[in-house]
Amino acid sequence: MIILHTAAASLPDQILKFFQDYLNYFPQVWKGAPVALTLTIFGILFGTIIGMVVSQMKMSKVWILKKLGSFYTWFLRGTPMMVQLYFLYYGLPKMNIFLSSYMAAVIGLSLNIGAYMAEIIRGGIQAIDKGQFEAAKALGMSHWQTMKRIVIPQTVRIILPTLGNEFITLLKDTSLVAAIALTEVLKLTHEITSRDFNPIPAYAVAATFYLFFTSILTFLFGRLEKKLAVY
Repeated sequence: MIILHTAAASLPDQILKFFQDYLNYFPQVWKGAPVALTLTIFGILFGTIIGMVVSQMKMSKVWILKKLGSFYTWFLRGTPMMVQLYFLYYGLPKMNIFLSSYMAAVIGLSLNIGAYMAEIIRGGIQAIDKGQFEAAKALGMSHWQTMKRIVIPQTVRIILPTLGNEFITLLKDTSLVAAIALTEVLKLTHEITSRDFNPIPAYAVAATFYLFFTSILTFLFGRLEKKLAVY
């Protein structure tokens, strides 16, 4: 009974200490926010470009392009992103190719999400009725005009929910770059826990970061879906 009473009495103090440590660690952990956010932005930008190119390769009638596109998505989706990052940062120097940890992270994230984007975009395009392509051709529209005016607007509506999920996943995957010595949110959290042996409030701050920005992305994509649904 005495032990239970002591534990119960110390609970408010433990909760108070947790919040004090949480507030203390908050600015330290969030110093890594710019790195995580810029990696996400670059990953989305370059990954989308790669995905658009590779999706066209996979739908190409040219055999070699189709096979190259298929190999790209097979390899990048079939191997862990961590392995890809290790190869870029630790493996390429063996071939006298040296990348900074940030550059390796940008390239690794972009190549990886590009493979997933390729499949998403390809699936969206193939979901459009072939009759629309034939009608556009009958009207004398070029392939680019057909894509710009008919295919792309419909594809965006179809794939938007999946894109939102992919971008949210990318934001969380930026935590993997801690493995290649890039100082971002998770690496700073590891450093704090190694220094203070106080993991719970430090990881709570890291969780807050990811929850905050994934919630923003979820909200923005939700609004965009509703807006496009009107048209």
